[in-house]
Amino acid sequence: MNTYAYFARRFLQKPKRPFMENESGEIISYADVERETACYANFLMGLGLRRGDRVAVQVEKSPQAVFVYLACLRAGLCYLPLNNAYQQGEIRYFLGDAEPAVAICSPQNQEWFASLCNDAKVANLLTLDQNGHGTFAEAAAASPNEFITAESQPDDLAVIIYTSGTTGRSKGAMVSHRNLTSNAQVLCDAWRITSDDILIHALPIFHIHGLFVALNTILLSGAKLILQRKFEAIAAIEQLPHATMLMGVPTFYTRLLAEQSFTRDACKTMRLFVSGSAPLLLDTFNEFRSRTGHTILERYGMSEAGMICSNPYEGERRGGTVGKPLPGVSLHIAGGETGVIEIKGANVFSGYWRMPEKTQEEFTDDGYFKTGDIGAIDHDGYVSIVGRAKDLIISGGFNVYPKEIELLIDEIPGVAESAIIGLPHPDFGEAVTAVIVRDRDGGMLSEAEVIASIKNQLANFKVPKRVYFVEELPRNTMGKVQKNVLRTQFETADKY
Repeated sequence: MNTYAYFARRFLQKPKRPFMENESGEIISYADVERETACYANFLMGLGLRRGDRVAVQVEKSPQAVFVYLACLRAGLCYLPLNNAYQQGEIRYFLGDAEPAVAICSPQNQEWFASLCNDAKVANLLTLDQNGHGTFAEAAAASPNEFITAESQPDDLAVIIYTSGTTGRSKGAMVSHRNLTSNAQVLCDAWRITSDDILIHALPIFHIHGLFVALNTILLSGAKLILQRKFEAIAAIEQLPHATMLMGVPTFYTRLLAEQSFTRDACKTMRLFVSGSAPLLLDTFNEFRSRTGHTILERYGMSEAGMICSNPYEGERRGGTVGKPLPGVSLHIAGGETGVIEIKGANVFSGYWRMPEKTQEEFTDDGYFKTGDIGAIDHDGYVSIVGRAKDLIISGGFNVYPKEIELLIDEIPGVAESAIIGLPHPDFGEAVTAVIVRDRDGGMLSEAEVIASIKNQLANFKVPKRVYFVEELPRNTMGKVQKNVLRTQFETADKY
């Protein structure tokens, strides 16, 4: 079934119920969702789009941005969310690879977006700002407010989520309607989400945590969300008495704990705190429970599979673990007690966009997806993530693949070679850190010069927080850089 239709058959049973409260206090009902997404879908299809065409979106978070996502689902189009931090070089690649029929950007980026769209032969470029204004919203407002939702097959493409690649080339994970609906239903059941819930939504909506986990479960349950454009601890604390749930990355919880006003009493209406997208430190887990009386529910997921594991709603939530596989997810460890986590289930994507060889490489002969994460399962069935085979850094909840950054740094005059590592950071979880060997012409190359050289080519979360210079990189007998040695070497260095 079409994902939008799957949600709508539930939430339209009570269309006057509130779906969203924005930062100005305006209430948007489920009837408003039905009407606005109809206008948006009619406008998009009026541009001559066909089923499966891609719609690339890099805009600020707003109710209207949510409507764009839902309208694409409703019309049988493929939604392509792009991180707001992506710069021109990154956007150029995505437009060229996905070949969208429509691109929607923030008005301030329209000029350079237009140049990229022209090069990539994207026929339609429209704008949408954080207040819901722009050429897209204005044109859609004049469209009919009734639309017959497209009939979609379960395996039809719904969303492409780009994930960084260890070779420096991003991969588009193809997410189907089945993937979205099955995972939303499992999460609503597992976390007891009902129409009585109110979620503080402070996550970005270009990432699966905010887009699929948070939005889709609210839509499916007919619940309400309080929309915050970004996470600010004081603003979140002010809304806690009006809410029952918060979903966040570990950074949210460290910042809440830093506020004196974050007390047990402030959390008395709350039912559930969920953490994901990066490992939650055990100290944070324990301090949160001591301060609030609530135990954070940590879970594990990825762009290619939505949510995979979760600590239980009822039962022991174990710090340092991501709980047990969710219903419908088959999970095993390849290679013994500790090894690569491999998974199968209705939540698992179909493959990478236009990369059949890569897709084949990442699946086993019996259909299991190789996550690349190294894990272990204890005697009670709780899964722990102990490492990442794919050399991944998670900073502030965002995935960073070192190779992409290393390729750029290695092009800087004066650099012989580089290695990117993640070092512990009290706020971001891991901080991107560069270790560089200068060549004989690079004796005067500085940290500031390195950062300035790549800052405009990468999203800010990928830019190294620190740069260290060494005489040589440690290597094993096969010549591979020993990044574990570098992490140990610089773990206690003066960092931030």
